Amino acid sequence: MYQKKLEDDIRCPLEYGINIFGGKWNSRIICVLADMGTLRYSKIRKEMGNITDAVLTGSLKELITEGIVDRKSYDQIPPRVEYSLTEKGMSVVPILQSICKWSGLFYKENTDETMAHCKKCDYHS
Repeated sequence: MYQKKLEDDIRCPLEYGINIFGGKWNSRIICVLADMGTLRYSKIRKEMGNITDAVLTGSLKELITEGIVDRKSYDQIPPRVEYSLTEKGMSVVPILQSICKWSGLFYKENTDETMAHCKKCDYHS
């Protein structure tokens, strides 16, 4: 498993926030779980679309480590694991919704293309 050579040098709260949900996949995982509730891995993978298993697994582990996502495994055959947002994870959702709304407004200024309405974060232009 990949391990960073250097620890993150986070010097302000904004860097911490961007480190957690500023990447391509983490914010999308948070939005999927916020929209759909508790999900099994396969359902998250299906909702994410073109994410690889390695990236999804790594992103989920990172979000679990940060206390954003909860992983609950059930002792049964076949094994069952479910993922859901923690209280800390739910507190991020309004921030992501604001970013989505802002992006929807200003993305249009820089291009003739329009973005599809985001159903995961409930953005409507």
